[in-house]
Amino acid sequence: MTIVSDVHALLEKLGVARDAYTGGDLVVRTPITGEEIARVPTISADAVDGVIARAADAFVAWRRVPAPRRGELVRILGNVLRDNKEALGRLVSFEAGKVLSEGLGEVQEMIDICDFAVGLSRQLYGLTIQSERPEHRLIEQWHPAGVVGIISAFNFPVAVWSWNAALALVCGDPCIWKPSEKTPLTALATHALFDEAVRQFGADAPAGLSALIIGDGAIGQKLVDDKRVPVISATGSTRMGRIVGERVARRFGRSILELGGNNASIVTPSADLDLTLRAVAFGAMGTAGQRCTTLRRLIVHESVYDALVGKLKQVYANISVGCPVSSDALVGPLIDEAAFTAMQDSLKAAKAAGGAVHGGERVDVNGAGSFYVRPALVEMPAQTGPVVEETFAPILYVLKYTDLDQAIALQNDVPQGLSSSIFGTNLLEVEQFLSAAGSDCGIANVNIGPSGAEIGGAFGGEKETGGGRESGSDAWRGYMRRQTNTINYGRTLPLAQGVKFDVG
Repeated sequence: MTIVSDVHALLEKLGVARDAYTGGDLVVRTPITGEEIARVPTISADAVDGVIARAADAFVAWRRVPAPRRGELVRILGNVLRDNKEALGRLVSFEAGKVLSEGLGEVQEMIDICDFAVGLSRQLYGLTIQSERPEHRLIEQWHPAGVVGIISAFNFPVAVWSWNAALALVCGDPCIWKPSEKTPLTALATHALFDEAVRQFGADAPAGLSALIIGDGAIGQKLVDDKRVPVISATGSTRMGRIVGERVARRFGRSILELGGNNASIVTPSADLDLTLRAVAFGAMGTAGQRCTTLRRLIVHESVYDALVGKLKQVYANISVGCPVSSDALVGPLIDEAAFTAMQDSLKAAKAAGGAVHGGERVDVNGAGSFYVRPALVEMPAQTGPVVEETFAPILYVLKYTDLDQAIALQNDVPQGLSSSIFGTNLLEVEQFLSAAGSDCGIANVNIGPSGAEIGGAFGGEKETGGGRESGSDAWRGYMRRQTNTINYGRTLPLAQGVKFDVG
């Protein structure tokens, strides 16, 4: 069996029609070897208008379906994903280059958010508010917002769709998904599984409830600019988010932006160094450093610096780098040559800024078409140059600090504000880190790294990370519109604030 035949067998098993991945104009390559594995047809910009029109029609019907019934569709989807977890997880590994446990873990995340959304379908709560007027009451309701556009990135090619779609569907919203051009196959497979869930669900699901549009940036722009799509959820670079956010705001739409992350962990004198070592290794090297929550800066107290960094150098020198589907390697390939070039450019800039670079070299695993690297550990004299930028690769910059105020200031002194963590057992230091004067990130962890969020909490960050929230907690409100109602159940008309307006 070859990678191509393995991928095609998985697509067939997952219900994807052969003409959806052969003979198209978009060439798909696996980062495992760099070889071509499929050719996917793309949609024209003109055809996107019809997709949006069908989704808008679907909204008229879907918003009238009771929310618990909408949750039943998501429950079925979760079960279909359970039945196909291994196949879809393997496909994620083939297309995105993740090690198998991470590919399977991504599908488990989809299953988990479906479970969460099913319960949510009976808990889209509003409020009852006390009125200042006699025989009046105030209530707050939440109604479906409308069509939701989902623009996802290559590094989590299916989980991010599920974070949005599972919530949007129970909230009463149809979805249109534009996946990364680097990972369209997993999107095709996921959508085929969604179609199977709809088949089992029955006629309550209108045509156009979920659509998949594969194409370039012009296709995404059509979605972003259309006023029939009131909510756009976009995951990607800060540069992309600035464009999307501005264009959506121009038409008074709503953006949920999940953008860059230059995440840091602070290691205090009281930290358990063995625990810290394991957490740092996964946080910095998992998914070959291609997570938005990847640990990119390690800020270590001078009293434990030598002990921890010495052990980290050994881990970095010996970490297994290899094929993610045919070995037990912990680090797979970078997505493509552009990612490799960006990593090398950042390492050169770090050296020029006085950094000591350990690792970072290319590793020959599957020939010239693939880009495997040894993760890089870079000891920096100061937080300058590439340290304040996000490079989507396994580079960990290490800095030294003397007091916690200094460490927190270093952590916060970057444009991004996604995830952060602290390692320590001193309660005062931990609580300071979690306080209003501590981490300025949307996620702040204790004694774990910044990566590996659970679906129960709202996911997202501040500053140039975009400010959006997806997944758990009350992130569902982003897919609904708020309505305040005043009900007068009396025979008189008292006005608020004591205003008098007597006409009779």
